[in-house]
Amino acid sequence: QVQLRESGGGVMQAGDSLRLSCTASGITFSTYGTAWFRQAPGKEREFVAARRSSGGNTYYADSVKGRFFISGSTAMNTIDLQMDVLKPEDTAVYYCAAGRPILSAIKTMTAYTYWGQGTQVTVSS
Repeated sequence: QVQLRESGGGVMQAGDSLRLSCTASGITFSTYGTAWFRQAPGKEREFVAARRSSGGNTYYADSVKGRFFISGSTAMNTIDLQMDVLKPEDTAVYYCAAGRPILSAIKTMTAYTYWGQGTQVTVSS
């Protein structure tokens, strides 16, 4: 049984940094494309960042580019999301996901097979 579990969420101030982590059981992250999505209250879930399994190329939503960084640890079988210079608009539930998306679909929710339960990030001004 595949399980993804996020951790590291919390209540932060604007300008702070926060690191989210996602641990997998039942799959090996290094053989999957991995991604972070987020869902703010009253809004649809949106793409945040993705990392390809082959080559490790990374992709970011324009709203987080230069502030957020996705990385992976093969040894720990985790993927992380380093979030710097947090803004109130970053407030959302953050989800990690794994799948085998083709490049054109790497920012698409339906391209990912496995999902975590989410972790809340709240940023106050």
